[in-house]
Amino acid sequence: MDTEKTLLQQIRDKEQEFKKRIDTARADTAAMVTAAKTEAAELLCTADETGKKHAEQVYWNVRGKTAIEIETLNKNAELDRLISLERGERNVPAAVEKIVSYITME
Repeated sequence: MDTEKTLLQQIRDKEQEFKKRIDTARADTAAMVTAAKTEAAELLCTADETGKKHAEQVYWNVRGKTAIEIETLNKNAELDRLISLERGERNVPAAVEKIVSYITME
């Protein structure tokens, strides 16, 4: 019987040793998970900030290009207006003459 108790005691000792190892592994794993969550949160914040900066750069670049395009369109529209005005002024005497001749039936 003494050998059985000794054998049972040995088994209990081994169980306690493995339990300590498992507890240590659990604690290490929990610490690793916590560290990974913290790192992931920091990466998300950094990525969010970087994304916002890039989005703002894209916004201002596109806004600048749009302003240049608007300015170009306004200049072209003004040139077209001036050309049309000049043509119209050149054609006024001929138009007046045609209208008068149509009304007077000459």
